[in-house]
Amino acid sequence: MEGVITREQVEEREAEQLFGYGMKSRMSRGRKLPHSLDPWRTDFQRDRDRIIHCSAFRRLDNKTQVFVSPKGGHFRTRLTHSLEVAQIARSVARRLGLNEDLCEAVALAHDLGHTPFGHSGGDVLGRLMEEFGGFEHNLQSLRIVDHLEIHYPGCRGLNLTYEVRESILKHNRPFRGENFANYHAEEGPLLEAQLVDLCDGIAYNSHDIDDGLQSGLLIADELNELAIMKVIRGRVREKWQGISDRMEQKKCIGELIDYLSADLVTFSIKRIHELQIKTIDDVRRQQDAVLGFSEKVRSEDEELRTFLYEKLYTHYRVHQMRNRARVFIEGLFQEYIANPRLMPPRYQEWAKEDGLERTVADYIAGMTDGYAQTEYRRLFNPFDH
Repeated sequence: MEGVITREQVEEREAEQLFGYGMKSRMSRGRKLPHSLDPWRTDFQRDRDRIIHCSAFRRLDNKTQVFVSPKGGHFRTRLTHSLEVAQIARSVARRLGLNEDLCEAVALAHDLGHTPFGHSGGDVLGRLMEEFGGFEHNLQSLRIVDHLEIHYPGCRGLNLTYEVRESILKHNRPFRGENFANYHAEEGPLLEAQLVDLCDGIAYNSHDIDDGLQSGLLIADELNELAIMKVIRGRVREKWQGISDRMEQKKCIGELIDYLSADLVTFSIKRIHELQIKTIDDVRRQQDAVLGFSEKVRSEDEELRTFLYEKLYTHYRVHQMRNRARVFIEGLFQEYIANPRLMPPRYQEWAKEDGLERTVADYIAGMTDGYAQTEYRRLFNPFDH
């Protein structure tokens, strides 16, 4: 049809724009189950859209990043975090000649497996599941797209391409889990997977600073003593003179993202050339990470992460949230194990196939913060309407 760009033309344009080490959608190893090709979209674009439209993605809107979401609409959730990672990853991928659509799909899916109440909830479920195969959010993200989401007749999961599923599993080191053997353990991760992991760090460092300052848990004067923030503030004050303190904070967040992204691009190009990486096969032969930051920026970033850990993530108010997560999740887990009929019928059926403990973990991990609290009140405070 005249004036309409077909999938074949999109794939041709994609191949022309990507460097040799960028993953082309036409080179995909395919899906678990046969599937007809889309007339307009590449396979990676199609995967991105399947992820966006799945239930687990929508639930990220009410899952904690650092602060429990009912605290206020200005704080990040898992959903806004995932969108920020996707935005940064697309921008950097374009500069590196990598596949933006693959990066976006992986970024949007990388946190699907997170429990309610952030890492706190995941830590509790991990402890409760120690004797039953464990719990780790990257593995849970893969389990969701492979097994728990049901959108197609005769098929469990979203039937995503191999490369998206592999990158969900391999985007974060160290690689763990029995499923790893099914994804060619001898092969290193695609550069797109490595990029999402690094952009994940850029996103949460920057927005955790923003949320920490807004919440009052971080003190600006202490933050500004860090080496990286001295550089960032100097750049902001050079560009924008006479702006308010609050506006300066906002511009510093954007400048921090730009600073880290630029170093990531510069150093990664240098590494690619040093390792003589030209093709996807060259990428898969690398067991160590290819992409990364320069030694100077790695040191600055480590100082920043240490600061956030000491001043934000271990703050007593955050610990109070962690304790609430422990109470809610331990209570729900024990109650569902004792009486599985408290779960929806489909989970009762899945328990016969997947085992009771794993199914209970699946059910709780899929809850939003608000739903977990409501369920807890329903079970343990029957007079609360």
